[in-house]
Amino acid sequence: MSTVARTLHEARGILRHSRWDALLVALAVGHGVLLVAVPSLPVIALGVWWNSNTIAHHFIHTPFFRSRALNRVFSIYLSVLLGIPQSIWRDRHLAHHAGVKRPLRLTSQVVTESSVVLFLWGVLLAWQPTFFLTVYLPGYVVGLCLCQLHGYYEHARGTVSHHGALYNLLFFNDGYHAEHHARPGTHWTLLPAAASPAAPTSRWPAVLRWLEWFSLESLERLALHSSFLQRFVLSKHERAFRQLLADVAGIQRVGIVGGGLFPRTVLILQRLLPHAELVVIDASAANIEAARAQITGGVDFVNEWYDPHRHTGFDLVVIPLSYVGVRAALYAEPPAPAVLLHDWLWRRRGRSAIVSILLLKRLNLILSFARSAWERTAGTLRVEA
Repeated sequence: MSTVARTLHEARGILRHSRWDALLVALAVGHGVLLVAVPSLPVIALGVWWNSNTIAHHFIHTPFFRSRALNRVFSIYLSVLLGIPQSIWRDRHLAHHAGVKRPLRLTSQVVTESSVVLFLWGVLLAWQPTFFLTVYLPGYVVGLCLCQLHGYYEHARGTVSHHGALYNLLFFNDGYHAEHHARPGTHWTLLPAAASPAAPTSRWPAVLRWLEWFSLESLERLALHSSFLQRFVLSKHERAFRQLLADVAGIQRVGIVGGGLFPRTVLILQRLLPHAELVVIDASAANIEAARAQITGGVDFVNEWYDPHRHTGFDLVVIPLSYVGVRAALYAEPPAPAVLLHDWLWRRRGRSAIVSILLLKRLNLILSFARSAWERTAGTLRVEA
């Protein structure tokens, strides 16, 4: 950590861990002021979701204050602000990290926070029943639903991170979720430094991660039901594969990450590399079964999450657009002598070929230093057409 960063991180005065926590306390106060000034459904809903996944979440793991009394007072304030008794949520959340279920503990803090929340709701219902029933409660429920969606997609198909700079600025490094699970006690300011190249990542923040399924898997399913789409997808991908593999020598064993519902990479490489051993590595048993039904010939299937440090021994590895992991790490340190990465049209890296402008997709070929040096000295071989 740099001297400037270390100075900013050091706690001062009443703060226990870091001076940055003063920003979160100030924003929690600002959240309360905004609720009073603009008591609307969107403000209530977005506030419950945003605060629960930033300020309240960080406070659970690293209470901000040195004083236990101040921590109890701030917990009561967050309970009122969010309508969620923080002591109850803290017990449930820490049990989630421990992988266990714990019964509700009826402590004095739980009773105090629950009583204050119920008192506030009673006052609102008696004083402003229309507002409470048509604005506050719907906003509160929408906020809880957003929290549920957020939590679900942080852990769907395993614990997944999002390393986008804007999201982690606005949500105070909440995107580093795999890193957070690896070390739950790490202060939120230090999570980026703990980022692991092997951690599964998504291009989408958790609350938007459902778009991956909608945009990619739905297209695969659509191709399964249309012979025209299958021919289109195969022809476009085969042209790009043929262009990039034409000058790559000695491919004997290929690792194909994510067999997919429509196994176009296997079908293409069976034609382009008829003598190569093809190994499909896919975490979805259902997808593997769907792929098996469409493939003839010997192809090995591995029902596991792809780990570039464990799944080794390939001359070529093919990475899908839907890859769950740190794509930048694959570019920086190729896990095989040759790596073909499906990427978006605007992300050209290494040797590259456009798959389809309509699909917004290109194929990038990354050669390791060892293969590049070998090719310079030994020349190249054309793959079989």
